[in-house]
Amino acid sequence: MADTRRLPGPNADLWDWQMRGSCRGMDSAFFFHPDGERGPARARREARAKAVCLTCPVLEMCRRHALAVQEPYGIWGGLSESERDSIIKARKRQPAMA
Repeated sequence: MADTRRLPGPNADLWDWQMRGSCRGMDSAFFFHPDGERGPARARREARAKAVCLTCPVLEMCRRHALAVQEPYGIWGGLSESERDSIIKARKRQPAMA
């Protein structure tokens, strides 16, 4: 019989922060736009989603994750797709520190 104590542990610790998110259990449509959503309707939905993020205990972890993996859709860590894209592009323009 295999000695399971020698096996690597689960990766749950890498994603455990998601279990503590204020968005946990909420309808994902709150954070991800439906096809064709534009203008005031999109702005209102994004504002409501960002309000949830502002009080979230894992806001920074969520934001770091979204930026690191370049999440292409939705509100993550209080940032929209275009806000994350701007941050990522700005980081790429910064010269590397020697």
